[in-house]
Amino acid sequence: MTTLRERRGSVSEYMLRTPAVGPAIALVVVIVVFAVVTDTFFTVDNLSLVVQQSLVIGTLALGQTLVILTAGIDLANAAIMVLATLIIAKMTLLHGLPGPAALVLGIAVATVLGAVTGGVVTSLRLPPFIVTLGMLTIVTAVGRIYAAGQSFPVTDGFLGFLGQSQYLFGQLEITYGMGLMLVMYLGFWYALSRTAWGKHVYAVGNDPEAARLSGIHVRRNVLGVYIVAGIIYGIAAWQALGRVPNADPNAFQTGNLDSITAVVIGGTSLFGGRGSVLGTLVGALIVAVLRSGLTQAGIDNLYQDVATGILVIAAVGLDRLSRGRQR
Repeated sequence: MTTLRERRGSVSEYMLRTPAVGPAIALVVVIVVFAVVTDTFFTVDNLSLVVQQSLVIGTLALGQTLVILTAGIDLANAAIMVLATLIIAKMTLLHGLPGPAALVLGIAVATVLGAVTGGVVTSLRLPPFIVTLGMLTIVTAVGRIYAAGQSFPVTDGFLGFLGQSQYLFGQLEITYGMGLMLVMYLGFWYALSRTAWGKHVYAVGNDPEAARLSGIHVRRNVLGVYIVAGIIYGIAAWQALGRVPNADPNAFQTGNLDSITAVVIGGTSLFGGRGSVLGTLVGALIVAVLRSGLTQAGIDNLYQDVATGILVIAAVGLDRLSRGRQR
């Protein structure tokens, strides 16, 4: 017969191997609580709206997850996305560039900025926090200079495509953006868990020196992660234009912090080498559910920020505790 201590040990080991389980349980608990507390939360329309509200941050958080898995961080991801939206919208509105071509240009710019960030981090061996903080300042300023204090409405049908929706079973509204985000998450889940590239990402984040000694090209892998993250930020710009067809230089000012929040709540370690993109997806949904539920419960936005901050600190604390037990 197994003892209580052995059972607890096996449960904790399972949680360490599958960090998305805890956030998934938390998501179910939060949904149940708000379903009981409010009369309007647990409806098909509201649940669909909650998922739509998590789209842009969820896509940004996907790229952020890849960076954090390598023990890095990207404070400039939302600023890069906003700049991409401005380029896409301005090119179509003022210069007559077709929507698909403008989108490719916006994604290309986001990719180049991701490559520049990764290049500086890997070649100069500077802390990612400092590099991306500098990139945040630079890209934000460039975006506002480029916009010249204006916002640019999007009228091109292709650029707004991801905001279009269909009804599943005649009731549940599903946008194309939701489908794209799900496909991206499943694709990167497979890449991280089933390919050599994914194993290298985890190895670099867990112990870069051990990864180097085992034959992994650490710098090349880290640079590749920042480039892939840049592509994802460009796709997030398309998501944003589909969600709100207007490119605003002042949009998503806390998008970087919101994406980090989703990643951390989703069980990915800020110290690198441990986590799951599926956990990040759950984390993004938790943030959206919290904000929606607390709003419907009549809780002020400032208290919502307090609750989110407490969750982040608790998640990081639990991660640190679990890593200590692993050792």
